[in-house]
Amino acid sequence: MKKRKERIDRGIKARSGDIFALSSWREMLYLAAPRLIPLTVFLVLPVILGTYWQKVLLSVAVFALLAISWDILAQAGMISLGQALFFGMGAYASGTLNHYLGWHPLIAIPIASVLGGLVCTAFLLPVLRLRGIYFSMVTLIIPLMLVRIVEATKIFGGTEGLSSIAALPSKWIELYLIMGALTAALFGFRRMLGSDYGLVLKGISDNDRSVMNAGINIYWFKIQALFISSCLGAFSGAFMTHVYMFVGMPVFALDYSILPIAAAVVGGPGTLAGATLGAFILVPLSEILRGIGGLRIVFYGLFLVVFIVALPEGIFHYVQSKYHQYERWVEVE
Repeated sequence: MKKRKERIDRGIKARSGDIFALSSWREMLYLAAPRLIPLTVFLVLPVILGTYWQKVLLSVAVFALLAISWDILAQAGMISLGQALFFGMGAYASGTLNHYLGWHPLIAIPIASVLGGLVCTAFLLPVLRLRGIYFSMVTLIIPLMLVRIVEATKIFGGTEGLSSIAALPSKWIELYLIMGALTAALFGFRRMLGSDYGLVLKGISDNDRSVMNAGINIYWFKIQALFISSCLGAFSGAFMTHVYMFVGMPVFALDYSILPIAAAVVGGPGTLAGATLGAFILVPLSEILRGIGGLRIVFYGLFLVVFIVALPEGIFHYVQSKYHQYERWVEVE
């Protein structure tokens, strides 16, 4: 009996329904692996890592959420340079609810996420008609302005911030709360962007005039995308407030704006999974390079340049293309 190589997804693509795609264990595994691998990683990592790397994992997940938040905005044609605005609003909202009103962190975090999303959406609502670099510059400027306002008016503790913020009940709740949120955001919003709603957002990014001519209110869709993105970023800030048990002006730092963009670009923009993968690479890499002192920035920058030049489409797109090219031996008559 002769054999030849055949791409394992060829039989799947030849069928029209997902039910028929599960006709063999190989095809079932082929379809399930991209979903099972990240789920397994998210479940197992908190258990096998030591205390120090568990804290790093919290930062990884937070920056992954910020990168997903940035990617959602980019899908709608809004390139943000101010994810720190979303992060900082959520952080101050949760810190205020806990410090002044005594709300439990598990209650303050979700409410602060929605409040932060509403405030950020209100801030950026007047500039949604701006395009390209003009919108990006506004998102960059607003967090810098808020820092000076807090410093000058001494509100929310001024330069000293708010301390004695209540911590989450245990480190396991910390770990699995943020990993659960990351899992829900990754799979939920990927499904959303793959639906008709996501196609409208991509259409707005590609050619908003054509979408408007089709009778669709693009600004309403932009508002929705902005609110979803800002709520996700605000959740990250609200969560980290109770991890650090402190909130102050550093929550508006540029790190929370630049690193999510770098993660999305290195991992692969437009997929959400690429943004997550980029965060899981860049944040631990930064910690590993911490031991070499000032040269850390040099090596970190070289790493970014190499990846952007070698894989301009992103690591996830490259891995995905190689995965779809996987072949198996089949018998032929």
